[in-house]
Amino acid sequence: MFDTLSSKLQTVFRNLGSRGTISEKDLDEALRQVRLALLEADVHFKVVREFVAHVREKAEGADVTKSLTPAQTIIDIVRQELVEVLGSGQARLEHARTPPTTVLLVGLKGAGKTTTAAKLALHLRKEGQKPLMVSADPGRVAAAEQVQALGKQLNIATYVDAAERRPERICKQALEEAKRQAATVVIVDSMGYVQLEPEELKDLVELKRALDPDEVLLVADAMTGQEAVHAAEAFNAAVGLTGLILTKLDGDARGGAALSIRSVTGVPIKFVGTGEKTDALEAFYPDRFAGRILGMGDILTLIDKAKEEYTDEEAVSLAERMKKGSLTLEDFLDQLQRVQKMGPLSQVLSMVPGMSQLKAKMPNAEIDESHIKRIEAIIYSMTKEERRRPDIIDGSRRRRIAAGSGSTPSDINRLLKQYQEARKLMQMMASGRGQKLASLLRQ
Repeated sequence: MFDTLSSKLQTVFRNLGSRGTISEKDLDEALRQVRLALLEADVHFKVVREFVAHVREKAEGADVTKSLTPAQTIIDIVRQELVEVLGSGQARLEHARTPPTTVLLVGLKGAGKTTTAAKLALHLRKEGQKPLMVSADPGRVAAAEQVQALGKQLNIATYVDAAERRPERICKQALEEAKRQAATVVIVDSMGYVQLEPEELKDLVELKRALDPDEVLLVADAMTGQEAVHAAEAFNAAVGLTGLILTKLDGDARGGAALSIRSVTGVPIKFVGTGEKTDALEAFYPDRFAGRILGMGDILTLIDKAKEEYTDEEAVSLAERMKKGSLTLEDFLDQLQRVQKMGPLSQVLSMVPGMSQLKAKMPNAEIDESHIKRIEAIIYSMTKEERRRPDIIDGSRRRRIAAGSGSTPSDINRLLKQYQEARKLMQMMASGRGQKLASLLRQ
């Protein structure tokens, strides 16, 4: 979502970095460019004004014009201010002293509350919780059926009552069911709204009063820009929000809502949706997010994702084989498939420090997700011996593999070359920085 903003900010910093020293005029021009970049990203004008003022104040206090590394100093100040705007530290989900913890999801129609309820339930189950999803939106056609379908898909308990028309009654019965099932978290998918007048929100206010939830989380579509900010203000005034879940952060919108919503409302962002799959929900870390915006990557989130895909034994075994350079084509395919599970390739690569700068030098380069499917088809067309000893693949074997995978012999040559380069790179990583990464995976 922040590719355009990130690119423009990095251009500003590169221009500063090309100078040995920075004058007051250079600083003024840099801050003007930062201001324009933020406004074009649809960040609220008040947030932009305060942001630039704070950066200027800190820059003058640090006397960057006399600094040995003025560009780096300004980048660090901008990063610090971004972290402040986004909320300083991580805002965790509050849990009730006596289970179950109740979480009420609110939002506009079409914001993705029901899907987000399933994502949140799956996220909490991974943390050791036992969630129960509740459909409390009797006015929407097939709302209960959607909750049930998601629950069945993820093997997560649900509670619906298609006959009951009062949301507060549904929730009261759901809490009793949660106690019977020993559920530790109850996630309530409430009614969606189009109008945000106090009279329209009366039913939601009543539901909140009856449920008395531990958390009231607004599910806001980040692609709607300032409309998401206005919605947050209205819902916060009506029911008192405790947190925000921003969805569709994998989209191509300008993303100003993510940088505005916390400053304008004072409500912390607790989770972000990063894709359509049910596992595409991340806890929100302001410092990591700021790093992504500035093109610094997000290695900690990448490690968190990797931990979900690798056991301790697998991480150690992989590191050893990488060091010896003994990875086979089976290993090569396995790594590609695991990376795919972490999310879209472009999103995963954006977490690698320096990758955004590399991409900027290749503006026409796109991550082709279908390329992995072609690699899978080629490797699956090989015999087990060929996967483990690719050096035995001669001309006749290439033709057979190409015919079996719907590719050409030149495609086979290209894959084998990529495999050899990847194996060398992994061996180099394992002998240096890769060892550090493997140790982090084992922590």
